[in-house]
Amino acid sequence: MATSIASAHLNCATIFPSSSFSGKRSLRQSWNNRSYSVYRNFQSQRSHSIRAMVSDSKTGKQVEVVYDPDERLNKLADEIDKNAPLSRLTLFSPCKVNVFLRITGKRGDGYHDLASLFHVISLGDTIKFSLSPSKTKDRLSTNVSGVPLDDRNLIIKALNLYRKKTESDNFFWIHLDKKVPTGAGLGGGSSNAATALWAANQFCGGLATEKELQEWSSEIGSDIPFFFSHGAAFCTGRGEVVQDIPPLIPLDLPMVLIKPPQACSTAEVYRRLRLDQTSKIDPLILLDKLSSNGISQDICVNDLEPPAFEVLPSLKKLKKRVTAAGRGVYDAVFMSGSGSTIVGIGSPDPPQFVYDEDEYQDVFLSEANFMTRESNKWYQEPASQSACVSYSDPSELVQ
Repeated sequence: MATSIASAHLNCATIFPSSSFSGKRSLRQSWNNRSYSVYRNFQSQRSHSIRAMVSDSKTGKQVEVVYDPDERLNKLADEIDKNAPLSRLTLFSPCKVNVFLRITGKRGDGYHDLASLFHVISLGDTIKFSLSPSKTKDRLSTNVSGVPLDDRNLIIKALNLYRKKTESDNFFWIHLDKKVPTGAGLGGGSSNAATALWAANQFCGGLATEKELQEWSSEIGSDIPFFFSHGAAFCTGRGEVVQDIPPLIPLDLPMVLIKPPQACSTAEVYRRLRLDQTSKIDPLILLDKLSSNGISQDICVNDLEPPAFEVLPSLKKLKKRVTAAGRGVYDAVFMSGSGSTIVGIGSPDPPQFVYDEDEYQDVFLSEANFMTRESNKWYQEPASQSACVSYSDPSELVQ
């Protein structure tokens, strides 16, 4: 071939200018300086496709040769992306609701057995991770005061756990943008921990499987393993036994979250729990009814409501008022987890009395939807989330 081309007649066809190169978008959350520089220079230039006809003088055959700089530059960008180490990552950290929550018994270790349908919803925090030059300490900051920034925080506990399991030496600068109130029964802290484990694994190129991350996470919190499901799960044990299920509720079904400034102590709620006064309905029957008939008030059983209402009598009053005002508007009204969030399913709008009465001027309000995630991807922040949350008192967000 080399000999043929050497004696070939080169006939250059018209040179066709291509459109200006728009750059290849990286799948990475951030670019290092080198890859960004290449991307910038690509965009600033116009390139042309060159077509040439090469004739073999012996056989008379002609071959068209096309030289496309855009394609070559795309391949170069791919190679840079592949080899460039990850240095920054921003992830969405969504919370959850318990569509139903049955307490089925007391365990020998002092915990309670539960059976609950957990579901991720579209309200969440945003966490930014950057590799730290330090090999000794993580640094955590946040947008609200009162949040512990040391190893009392579940984010730091999760990063310490990951290093223990994998012997990674990565440490991080982390900024937590809080939107989920704490003491709300929404699992915001547990979600933050799961998100931190996912992030640490991404920086290490996926050393651990999702299943391993899920199993490890139970060492620091019972609700954390749920967030490694695909978003809807039937959870048993202390909550750490997670069975992924297909979503049984339409993801576009709206809800409203109403949380008073007062929080419920989970420990105090469980101390006041009386097993002889819990619902006796089989959790599997609740799942079956939900699958067959959709969500309704009789499905949204929460055995922690009576003790939570003892801890916080005003919460019982709030639920009654939301239920009464929401007849014909909400398909169901229930408390999530151990409180103190009241959830109205079927409408994104709170009852008017929440706006009109001084007693409720400091409540936290947010609309939300159910959501899921794809395998090997983390949860994606809904575009509308920033417009969904109403903060009347930033102290509600303190962890």
